[in-house]
Amino acid sequence: MPAARTLALCPEERTTLECARDHHPRPYVRERAAALLKVADGWPVCHVAAFGLLKEHREETVSEWLDRYEEAGVAGLRVSPGRGRKPAFSPLGTL
Repeated sequence: MPAARTLALCPEERTTLECARDHHPRPYVRERAAALLKVADGWPVCHVAAFGLLKEHREETVSEWLDRYEEAGVAGLRVSPGRGRKPAFSPLGTL
């Protein structure tokens, strides 16, 4: 059985995540910041994924958020540019 994931935050990191949770313009960043704060408060990742957020997520998803936060800070919680579905048809490209 793998060890439980934890997140140790210094006071500045906690303040930054709380600010992102309460005031970030993107809802998905607010949700991810809330999940990370719950993990930092001692919640197991599986409980945060299943019960700790408005919508249920996979445990792997919350773990990926943790990995990205540990790697890049709050900027790692944003969706990278270029992600998502590309348009199948561009009316400007057919002229």
